[in-house]
Amino acid sequence: MAELKALTALGGYEPRVDEFAGLIIREVTDRALASLAARLGSEADCAAAAKGLLGAVLPEPATWVAGGDFTAWWMGPDQWMIDADYASHTLLAAELKSVVGGAGSVTEQTDGWCRFDLEGSSCFDVLERLCQLDLRSGTAGDAQRTALEHVGCFLLCREPGRHYSLLGPRSSAGSLHHALMTAAGSVL
Repeated sequence: MAELKALTALGGYEPRVDEFAGLIIREVTDRALASLAARLGSEADCAAAAKGLLGAVLPEPATWVAGGDFTAWWMGPDQWMIDADYASHTLLAAELKSVVGGAGSVTEQTDGWCRFDLEGSSCFDVLERLCQLDLRSGTAGDAQRTALEHVGCFLLCREPGRHYSLLGPRSSAGSLHHALMTAAGSVL
């Protein structure tokens, strides 16, 4: 029997890490993702069920929350993305669906997205060249939808000016990484 090994979104066997003075760009591959949309008329039931699983109230617009093993961010009216450690929650979508039942629609998203974490004192300098968000007035817990190099992404602020998670379509991983590397190279 063949022994298969998954490739990262950038095509490697291990997540890529790029280091600059004042910045680390890290490809994150160990996260499970599932989207949740409350069904019309069942919004309260969906939110209550999700809170039971997450241990936190589903986030309001432009924010993310963490609870227990999970992180959730707002994607649109009555729509959220749920994130968890892949090793512990390989079947996150099924796990979430079993909790929300008919109150919400759940779709598997793990392999549809790529994630890059930016850490270090130069985060503002790099991200300000790539998106039109006012990052300097942001706070931890912000989750913004933005375009980066003409690619629709989510940017989660984990620590203002020092730690951000950028999520975009997996099919655009190479373009997003190139944009990050180019911006970092131009300022660092």
